[in-house]
Amino acid sequence: MSETTPAPAPAPTAGVPDTGAAAAGTDHSARNRLVIGLLLVSTFVVILNETIMGVALPRLMADLSVTAVAGQWLTTAFMLTMAVVIPVTGFLLQRLHTRPVFLTAMTLFSLGTLVCAAAPGFGTLLAGRVVQACGTAIMMPLLMTTVLTLVPPAGRGRVMGNISIVISVAPAVGPTISGVILSVLEWRWMFILVLPIAVGSLLLGAWRMQNVTEPRPAPLDVVSVALSALGFGGLVYGLSTLGEGGEAAVPAWAPLAAGLAALAVFVRRQTRLQRADRALLDLRTFRSRVFTASTAVLSVSMMALFGTLIVLPIYLQTVHGLDPLGTGLLLLPGGLVMGLLAPVVGRVYDRSGPTVLLVPGSVLLSGSLWYLASTSAATPVPMVLLAHVVLSTGLALMFTPLFTAGLGSLPERLYSHGSAMVGTLQQVAGAAGTALFVTVLTLGAAGAAAAGASGPEATEAGVRSAFLCGGIISLLAVAGSFGVRRPALSPEPAPGSAG
Repeated sequence: MSETTPAPAPAPTAGVPDTGAAAAGTDHSARNRLVIGLLLVSTFVVILNETIMGVALPRLMADLSVTAVAGQWLTTAFMLTMAVVIPVTGFLLQRLHTRPVFLTAMTLFSLGTLVCAAAPGFGTLLAGRVVQACGTAIMMPLLMTTVLTLVPPAGRGRVMGNISIVISVAPAVGPTISGVILSVLEWRWMFILVLPIAVGSLLLGAWRMQNVTEPRPAPLDVVSVALSALGFGGLVYGLSTLGEGGEAAVPAWAPLAAGLAALAVFVRRQTRLQRADRALLDLRTFRSRVFTASTAVLSVSMMALFGTLIVLPIYLQTVHGLDPLGTGLLLLPGGLVMGLLAPVVGRVYDRSGPTVLLVPGSVLLSGSLWYLASTSAATPVPMVLLAHVVLSTGLALMFTPLFTAGLGSLPERLYSHGSAMVGTLQQVAGAAGTALFVTVLTLGAAGAAAAGASGPEATEAGVRSAFLCGGIISLLAVAGSFGVRRPALSPEPAPGSAG
């Protein structure tokens, strides 16, 4: 499959709203910009909450009198709920119009934020995080599917660049925003300040959001929903438990084994159901070589992003003695770089395709991780900052072409399934990256401590081991980046064939 300049977008098919560019005599461009803009802003707000709790954990432990393992559930439960709910969004997006799906998502997120802001104790706060996550899980696939439906292939790179801001910058700046808020206010303000923005997005959507997709009948297989929840939920929970080390109440192997077993049955069931277009997640998305390669590289990239977001603050605070605010501010330039580069990367993709972005991006990602694997207490903090900026630059060059090429290679009827698949694998990859980096750090630090190293020295050794592991797996992203090509105008595979 060669990298060619795409031809103009074909005429819209029956049941699909035209984009204006392809429609004769009807211009929906203003409507489409409004809908996509609303979805972008709303999704940024909800995704931001996924990483906002990490820096706040010590404060919450003290204020709510909970242990570190219990407090970590505020993040684990969020990721776990996302992994359980996202696979169902493929069904929701087929059966329902854009407007009710959006209103449902933002109502859930706003309600969860209100519960968190008013929570009298840890249990209520945890419940609020779960409700927040239900709304967040719906928003990302909704945004992806809407963009794929409304935007012709020739202009998708630019719009996907804006989506990359949501995907990459929101998690990256979450710790920074949390650190700034906690330096002057109590933890409730992390939710109080978000609440009016969420409610504002909900009210604006209720006023201006329009239906831009055409629902079609789609049966819900309850057994698949249960298997999906057990499979993806068990996998994320097991990986999160693995990251907690010996403090976890449940051995990591138990939920991991249960999750893998449930996933095996889930995959077999979807393969059978998709022959009659009744699958919860249609696995024919993986018949597209471009989608498969893009998803694999994206998973490695998300592992690197979330692993770095958890290990780098530990290194900066334990080895270099930075406070949470200083750590958050040091991570901010990387997030800003990703945000500033994303629109540029989208335009380059539209003009030149993915290879010119993915290959240098994966090399920058890998090189920065290998450099971080050599850091020590003697490494100047500005050099650590530079390494994080380089890593962020690499990720910025990768996210847009991976999303655009991967999802753009699917036939239209599989857009919702592809979006749900990507969202689910993002959560699993994020949990896997966190678990892998933290586990390797813990083992490396324990080995150094057994050899007589002091606390900071042991942590330093563990951090180097974690980034060395990240550097090794990043080589997979470098190799995989050569396999991602601009999809042909007529997407693969032929979806009507039997699964």
